Amino acid sequence: MAVQESPFPNCFLLGLHSFSWALIFPCYWFLDRFLASLIETTVERTQRQRQQCSFYPLKVFCSGIFFLMLLALSLPIALIGFIFWVPLQALRRPFDYQQNPSHGMKKEWLMQEQSKMFSLISANLCFLPDGLARFSNLSHTQRRSVVVAKNIIQEVTRNSRSLYRDMPNHQNPQSPMYGATSFSSPETFQLEMDANSLQQMKAINLPRRSGQCEEEAVSGDPSSVAIDTSEIQPESHHTQENGVVLSLPDASSPSEIPQRPGDVPCNICSFFPLDVDFVCLQEVFDKRAAAKLRSILSPCFEHILYNVGVYGLLGCSDFKFFNSGLFLASRYPVLAAQFRHYPNGCGEDALAAKGLLCVKVQLGEIQGRQLIGYLNCTHLHAPEADGHIRCAQLDFLLQWIAEFQEVNSQSSEIIAFDVLCGDLNFDNCSPADHLEQGHRIFDVYKDPCREGPRKEKNWPIGTLLRPGILYDDAIVTPENMKRTLEMEEERRQYIAAPVNPDGSAGYPETAPIGSGRRIDYILYREDTVSRTLVTEIMEFMFISQLAGLTDHIPVGMQLSVSSPAGWD
Repeated sequence: MAVQESPFPNCFLLGLHSFSWALIFPCYWFLDRFLASLIETTVERTQRQRQQCSFYPLKVFCSGIFFLMLLALSLPIALIGFIFWVPLQALRRPFDYQQNPSHGMKKEWLMQEQSKMFSLISANLCFLPDGLARFSNLSHTQRRSVVVAKNIIQEVTRNSRSLYRDMPNHQNPQSPMYGATSFSSPETFQLEMDANSLQQMKAINLPRRSGQCEEEAVSGDPSSVAIDTSEIQPESHHTQENGVVLSLPDASSPSEIPQRPGDVPCNICSFFPLDVDFVCLQEVFDKRAAAKLRSILSPCFEHILYNVGVYGLLGCSDFKFFNSGLFLASRYPVLAAQFRHYPNGCGEDALAAKGLLCVKVQLGEIQGRQLIGYLNCTHLHAPEADGHIRCAQLDFLLQWIAEFQEVNSQSSEIIAFDVLCGDLNFDNCSPADHLEQGHRIFDVYKDPCREGPRKEKNWPIGTLLRPGILYDDAIVTPENMKRTLEMEEERRQYIAAPVNPDGSAGYPETAPIGSGRRIDYILYREDTVSRTLVTEIMEFMFISQLAGLTDHIPVGMQLSVSSPAGWD
């Protein structure tokens, strides 16, 4: 599919779609606030118990009635918008695309280098509407989206020299090394953030890899958010900006996990890697959260695919209320992109158009031939008991990737990498996931953390956190989470336990100490990479920087691509 910015073929349909959604949105928002008023997070519960508030039931009752009345009043208008909105989905392309090309980046593609480094991160953010996110013990989706984007952008714009120069140490404890968001207490983030903080943030002017990011002023979008990171110059390891507590990453270097000879180097990091090239996100279901991510990341990620997925009626009885939740930001041009949704979702997962996003990116040139890479991002069926559905989706995935690459490949191109990432919703330690563990996907794509079915290497850790204890002191800050993940006995208290065939969760006696549900993957393929290149995995990372912001641990991978013939 040719990549076009607008999801509709003309401006009239785009305007009609925006108008119909404007009619629907008040009803959608009132429903979200109604649910949010009934469900409290553990932080809010703790705060209420400390205050010994005896009026809480009355508050819940009154707010519930209030939003329910507004919901009923807005319903007729929403139905009118719904009548226009549903048929328009048949004309909508399955993603929005924003490009902000820069001349400096193209010069960099042609630079003469012996090798090139490419970094990729993947994270599940749980950016559902606030009322639904609370079922995972998360709230403030809009504010979380801003903080997450700030975390990514601050590390992307920091080069290696400034990292070590500014890193806090005993001699220089006040160095302005920022980039992790943390909280002096869970209540600080959950309950004390200023509702007007988004409007008070200033425009950013961040450096690109090849110079300076051009200042982006996104006009006409009420969801657009811009941040001035140059204003953040903390005098200590904790500072507060507009009600949001910012914390510095741990002064220590990333912790290298003990490994056997020949294993991929692996680290537990309290911050994202420097100069990230590709950001692959899952569960960015909320449109406003996606708009905030896009507007903040766009100055340094010139190519962004968002609102990925389909809506409306598919077939006779399959209605999609949410898109796929996939979001991809790239610093390299997107040559082709395609999304296909899985047709076999059921239960609550059938409400979302989960699927596969295939992207072809242009990385540079070698002797006049294009150097390209393939990125595949997905999110599989969630219910633990439906392993057969996930296996079928893996079959679809392999077929669709092969078809996409066959249609979009050219004989003159040189393939640098072929990567598959995302939340696959199964792990390699749960007895209940035996079907997926033996799937042929692992014959095609390699998992650097795995030795075989039900057999992990000695260094991976689980990536799914137990939602009920997200705000415990041991894991509520990036530094604390990093320290906890480094201790085998400690981390099993916070990482979700393997699932047994009867649906119960628990660590078998034979399970390695500290193992847990590793459901977030970055896989790579070797047979599609051109023989003229040498592609190696330099590092695999488990990243704690989003502590308190999501119930997953982000993962990252750094690839080295070298060519004996040189670049260009």
